[in-house]
Order: sequence, then C-alpha cells, then structure tokens
Amino acid sequence: MAEIVSAIPTSGGPYFWAATLAPKQHAPFLSWVTGWFNFVGQFAVTTGISFGCAGLIATAASIKTGYTATPGQTLGIYAAILVSHGMVNTFGVRVLKYLNNSSIILHSLGVGSLAIAVVAKAPTHRSAAEVFQHFYDGTGSSPSIGWSVRASPAYVAICGILLSQYTITDICPDKLPGFDASAHLSEETHRAAWSAPIGVLMSISVSAIFGFFLLLCLLFSIQDFSATIDPSQNYGEPVFKILVDVFGADGALVLIALIILCVWHCGLFSLTSNSRMMFAFSRDGALPRFFDHVDKKYHSPTRTVWLAAFLAFCLSLPSLGSEVAFSAATSIATIGLYISYALPIAIAVVWPGGFVKGPFDLGVLSWPVGVVAVGWVLFITVVFCLPTANPVTSQTLNYTPVAVGIVAVATLSSWVLWARRWFQGPMRQVDIDQAESPAEVEGVVTQVEKK
Repeated sequence: MAEIVSAIPTSGGPYFWAATLAPKQHAPFLSWVTGWFNFVGQFAVTTGISFGCAGLIATAASIKTGYTATPGQTLGIYAAILVSHGMVNTFGVRVLKYLNNSSIILHSLGVGSLAIAVVAKAPTHRSAAEVFQHFYDGTGSSPSIGWSVRASPAYVAICGILLSQYTITDICPDKLPGFDASAHLSEETHRAAWSAPIGVLMSISVSAIFGFFLLLCLLFSIQDFSATIDPSQNYGEPVFKILVDVFGADGALVLIALIILCVWHCGLFSLTSNSRMMFAFSRDGALPRFFDHVDKKYHSPTRTVWLAAFLAFCLSLPSLGSEVAFSAATSIATIGLYISYALPIAIAVVWPGGFVKGPFDLGVLSWPVGVVAVGWVLFITVVFCLPTANPVTSQTLNYTPVAVGIVAVATLSSWVLWARRWFQGPMRQVDIDQAESPAEVEGVVTQVEKK
C-alpha cells in the first residue's frame, strides 16, 4: 500500500487506486466495489473507536460508585462523543493540527509513561513463563466450554487477530495516521509521494512497538489473574482492574482519564479521515452531489462530517440488544477496509503493466508482497465472520457476515441496475480546480452529470 500511495497520492485512497491500476474496461466496476467497501469500513471504524470510548467512560463511572450504565445510557454517551467530534471537524479545522500534535504527545509520552509507571508501581510481577506461556481461553460463557475445547486453541488465537488488524487500519497507538488515513489525507500533505508512504510504514512500525510494549507492561503487572478476568470483579474492563490493583481507585481514575482522552482523539481523527473519503466519493457521483461541498467559511466538508457521524451512530444501534456489538463493529470495519485495501493490490498483481511506480518502489518484492497481502486478507475475511463466543445465542451471534453480505449484495446490485450506466470512476479535485473555462469544468464532470 505504501508503494501504491507513493504512485497515486490522492484523497480517494483505495478506490482511486483501483480505477487507476485496472484496465480501462474494468476500472469503473472495480472502483465502485472498492469505494463502497471502503465507505462502510470507514464509518464502522469510527463506531469501533468512539463506541469503545463511551464504554470506557461508562465503566470508569462505576469504579467508585458501583454505577452500572444501561445500554441506552452508553449509547447516549456515544452520541455526545460523536457530536463533539463533529463540532471540532466542522468549526475547528484550523485547530486540528494542534490537536494532532497534542494527540501524538498523549499517545507517545503519555501512554509510554503510563506503561512504565504500571511496571514500576506494581507490588508484584508475573513471571515470564506466565506472560508468554500461559494460555487463557475466555470464549466460553459458564457453564459452557470455550472454543479451545470445542474446536482448538489455534481457533481462539486466530480470533484474537481481530483487534491487532483493526488497530493498524485508520488509527494506531501514537495517532500517526493509519495506513488508510495516510492515503485519504495525502492531498493535504506536503510532498505526498514521499510523506504518504512514510506515514503508512511509520503507522505500522510505531503501532507494533508501542502496542507490544504496553501489552507486556500490563501483563507483567497483573496482581490477581482470576479477578482480572472475572467480569463481576474487573469492572467490565480487565485493564481497569490492573490499574486499580496497582494504583488504587483514585490513581487509576487519573490514568483512565488519560486513556479516554487518547481514545477521544483517535475517534476525532477517524471522523476527519471519514469525511475526506466521503467527500471524494460524492465528488465522483457515487454519493449524492449534496455532499460534494466544502464550507467556504470553515474550510471543512461539513456535510460529509455529519454524514459520517450519523452513519457511525446508526451502526451502534444493535448494541441495545446485543452484547457483542463492539466486536461486530470492529469486525465490519476491519473486513470492509481490508477488502478495499486488497482489491487495488490484487489489481496490481493481476495487471502489473498498469502500475507506474512512484518514488517509493519495492522492486522485485512488489509482486510477492502483493500476493501475500491478498491471501492474508482473504484469510481474515473468513476468520472475522466466525463466532467468537460459545454458546452461540441471539446475544452472542456474530452478525458481521450479515452486515458484510448486505454491503456486498447492495454494491453489486446497485452496479448492475444503476451505476454501470453512468459511473466512470473517480476524478481528482485538482483537475477541476485547474480547469480554465466552464467548458473544461463541464468536461471534467461529464461523468457525474450523466447520472
């Protein structure tokens, strides 16, 4: 993806890549499919982040009070978070760069300090054997067995891939843009052909280093393992239980506030990335032209900002009746985004002649890396549709296959019945901006007017 974004740095991201890399006769269709999977994955990511933030706030409130938030109250907190993100993205575009800088400080120095403090303050530490060799299932609801017994420990481990895959999509622990955000924000980046691929690589490497370090610090600092994994004793968040055991309730709440603030920043910039992708999609006619709008006063695509917030809220509504809504949201986000990432890579693998490399070039490794990437996405697409809790009931059902299936059917049906007659693929805003006459502008947007 770094290689592709170096060659094609544009805010359309994957669906623009698909149209550029594919043969002319297939470009509109592949662009359409890629764009819609990316579209759904984008606002599902915001749901996963900000709904998770709402859950953290609700849980934090229970530590000293015993308060238990209802699903409706958690949804209300989530709505307030989305409104705050929308307000900043609407009226505070000029302060986004300062918030991004503060976010980097919070996620790097703040979380790094938290991790070191946990290890330093912990009264006792787990042994390396316990941290690296002990296997805990946790997928079975008493008295039912877990999937490690019903199926295999490997199945449980594979299901655990979800959160790591999810983390390195739009966001990562240091709040450098994830590899998708690096693409969508590339048109607003200086020397994008170099800075965008560097952003892609940095998002992965820094995420891996910081994430692994934080996980090790927390695992070594577990005081009472049984209580940490017991929902009746861990406040619903095992990490919170670790912090309370190490720092006491008051000290833990201070650190939890830091965590919540970090997650809030992630949700904010996820919505920023969403709005740019949706603006580019509406610019090309895939969304109603109403959303192809940048506010002249605030210099923000305000309509797509609130569209992204609204769709993210709608995706959280199943949480009112399902205990696994958060996992499902992250699954939908991960599958939707990774399919949209894999399609342009697959196109570059199948039709390598259409790929004119940019300054960042993998050379002879380009094709094998692409093959591995596509194979991996096919694998996780299947895995993330599988059940993660046993027994499978109406409350624990993974509805990800249903949601992804609806997206696939809707995307293909809309193409066959409607879009194939007019959609010609994406166009760049620079082409419109540089047109010297109304006739040239009309020529650039002819494909949209055909709609």
